[in-house]
Amino acid sequence: MTQRRKIAVLGCTGSIGSQALEVAALHQDRFQITALTAYSSKEKLFDAVRRFRPEMAGLVMPIPMEEIPEDLRFCQWVFGKECLTLAAQSDCDDVLVSVVGMVGLESVLTALQNGKRVLLANKEALVTGGHLVMNAAAKLGENSLLPVDSEHSAIFQCLQGAQGNPVEKLLLTCSGGPFRTWEKDAIRAATKAQALKHPNWVMGQKITIDSATLFNKALEIMEAKWLFHVEQDKIQVVVHPQSVIHSGVQFADGAVLAQLGTPDMKLPILYAMSYPDRLPTGGQELDLFALAGLTFERPDPERFPSLRMTKECLNAGGAACCVLNAANEEAVAALLRDDTMTLGTLYDVVEDTLQKAGSLPADTLEDILHADALAREIARERLFRR
Repeated sequence: MTQRRKIAVLGCTGSIGSQALEVAALHQDRFQITALTAYSSKEKLFDAVRRFRPEMAGLVMPIPMEEIPEDLRFCQWVFGKECLTLAAQSDCDDVLVSVVGMVGLESVLTALQNGKRVLLANKEALVTGGHLVMNAAAKLGENSLLPVDSEHSAIFQCLQGAQGNPVEKLLLTCSGGPFRTWEKDAIRAATKAQALKHPNWVMGQKITIDSATLFNKALEIMEAKWLFHVEQDKIQVVVHPQSVIHSGVQFADGAVLAQLGTPDMKLPILYAMSYPDRLPTGGQELDLFALAGLTFERPDPERFPSLRMTKECLNAGGAACCVLNAANEEAVAALLRDDTMTLGTLYDVVEDTLQKAGSLPADTLEDILHADALAREIARERLFRR
C-alpha cells in the first residue's frame, strides 16, 4: 500500500489551491492535507479546515483569535506573512506554493531548505530568484521542484521521453487571450472588463489580466529558462487558440512530443502531487473526435510588447526580470482598481519602470527584495503621475 503524502497548500482558497483540495479529496488514500493558508478569504479557509482537518492553518491578513470558530481551534492557527514560511517547514512531504506574488519566493526557498518537495504554481519565485531556487533544489535532489503550470507541466511530461537526447526547442503554447486578433491600438485602449474575459480558462483576476497582456507568457518564458536549463533562443511561444496542446518539446531529429488535454488545471496539479504516478482527475477526458481543428500562429511582439520586454530583460540579466515582474504586479493592481485605466498604460508603466530602474544586481535574496521594492516605488510614482 502506498503511503499517503502529507501536503501543505499555500494559497488554498485560490483557483489552483482549491482545485488541489478537490483532487486530494478524490484520492484520500494517497494524500493527507497537513497545513492550509489563505490570504484573506477566511470563510473559505474555515470550510477547508473543517473538511481536511490540518495540523496548521494560517491567514496572511490577521484576524482576532476570537473570530476562529470553536470547532476549528483543534489546529494551530498562525496569522501574518509568517504563516507561509511556517507552513512551508511544517510536518509535510510536499509544499504546494500557489500564492500570487513575491511572497512565493521565500516560501519556496524555505520549503526546499527544509527538505520538502515543492509543487510550484507561483511564477515569481523563478522569475525573480531562479538561480537561488534552482541551487536550493539541486542540493535537495532530482525532482525536488515540480511544475504545476499547465505549460511547464506539459514540457516536463514530454521530457520524460527524452531519454537523454538533447532538446532542440521548447514549444510554449499560448491561447492568445481575448485580444489575439485585435489591432495594436485597440489592445492599448482595452479596459479591465474586456481583459477579464478569457476565452478558455477560468482563473484569478491577476493571472487573467496577465493572459490578456501576454505578460503571463513572458513570465513563463523566464520560468522555463530556469526549470529546464535552456537559453531563451530555444524557447518558442506558439499561439494555439484551442488550448488543447498545452506545450511540447522538439528534438534534434525534428520529432515533436506534445501533451494534449482538456483545459483543466486538475491534470497538471494532480500530476505534480502524485508524480511519478498518474491518477484520474475526475474531470472530462479529451475527445479527439470532437475537435473541429487545431490551429497555430506566431506571437506578435509589436501588438504584445510584453514579449519584447521579456527578451530584453533576459539579455540584460541581473534583476531586470524582477523589476519587470514587480512593475507588472503594481500596474495590474492599479488596473483592477481603476475602471478608466487601459492596457496601454499598463504596458507603459512596466517599460518606464525598467528604464528608470536601470541595471541592478540579483546575487542574493536581499538584492532581489531591494530590486523588487525599488521597482514598485518607481511604478507607483508613475501610476500616481498618470
